Amino acid sequence: MRKIILDVDTGTDDAVAIMLAHGHPALELVACTTVNGNTAVEHCTDNTLRVLDLIGAADIPVFQGLHRPIVRPDLPIPRAKADVGASLHGNTLPLPETALKAQEQGAVEFLIETYRSTTDEITLVPLAPLSNIAAALALYPKLVDLIPDVVIMGGCHAFGNRTASAEFNIWADPEAAAVVLSAGFRKITLVPLDATYNAALSTAQCEQLAALGTPAALAAADIIRNRIANYDRIQPIGQGGLAPVHDALAVASIVDPTILVTRFLHVEVETTGTATVGRTVIDTTFRGADRSQPANCNVAFAGDADRFAAILLEALKA
Repeated sequence: MRKIILDVDTGTDDAVAIMLAHGHPALELVACTTVNGNTAVEHCTDNTLRVLDLIGAADIPVFQGLHRPIVRPDLPIPRAKADVGASLHGNTLPLPETALKAQEQGAVEFLIETYRSTTDEITLVPLAPLSNIAAALALYPKLVDLIPDVVIMGGCHAFGNRTASAEFNIWADPEAAAVVLSAGFRKITLVPLDATYNAALSTAQCEQLAALGTPAALAAADIIRNRIANYDRIQPIGQGGLAPVHDALAVASIVDPTILVTRFLHVEVETTGTATVGRTVIDTTFRGADRSQPANCNVAFAGDADRFAAILLEALKA
C-alpha cells in the first residue's frame, strides 16, 4: 500500500482525486494540506472537509496552508479581476455542510514535521499551486532529500488553460513552481494538461460510476457530469461529452504508472514573461540554454482514459 499526502486547492477535480486516494486499496491517504488556488484557501479547506465527511473519512487530518503566492501579493491576474475558478469550480462545492475542522497546525509545518519524523515512504502529491511545497523548502531545505517522490498535476506543453501558454496550477504561483522543479527531488512526475486532456472521461463512464451507488461514486459522477457540461460550454476540447479530471488522473497514476506515457526531460518555469508567465518550458528537443540541462521531471504526454476509469470504479465501489 502506497502512503500519500495530497496538497489540494479543492475544487471539482481535487474532490474526485481525494475520493480516489481514500478509496483505492493500493493507497493510504495520510493527510490533506490545502492552499490558495481554485478559490481562497479557506474555501479550499472547507471543500476538502466536506468531501472527507461525505465519504466517511473524517479521520483524515486536514492542514490549511498559504493564502497567497510565495512572492506575489496575488495571482498574476488578481482574483478580484479574474474571477478565477468561478466558471468551473465555484467557491463552495455543492456538498453537504460539515462540522469537521482543520487542524491547528499549518500545512507547511505539518509537511516539514512529518517528513522529518517518519520512517515510512510517503509520496507527496501536489494537485494545486506549489506555494506550500516551496515555502516548506525555504524553511527546511533538507526536505528535498526526505521525500521519496513527488507527483504533480500541473503544467502544459501544447496548450494552456489559464492563458494560451500556461496551466492554472503553475500560473497561480510561478515562482513556487520554479523553486520546486529546480529543488533536486529524487523523482518528480509531472502530469500536465497534455495527459489529462488525452485521458478525458465520458458521460458513459459517469453512468458506470453512478451505477455503483456509493456516496463517493454518486458524488464523483455528478461532479464529472457537471465538468463535462461546463467544458462543452466554456472550454470545448474538440469532442463533446468529455472532460478531463486532471487531479484524479495524477492520483490514478500512482496506482498504475502505466496509464501515463512519460518522457524524462528538463522542465523549467517562466516567471517573468508578460504573455508566458507560468509556462512550463519542457525541453523535448534538448535545445535548452546550454543544450546540456539535466532532466528533472518524468513528463506525461498521454494517458489511458479506459484504465483511468477502471481505477476510479475500483476505488469508489465501497
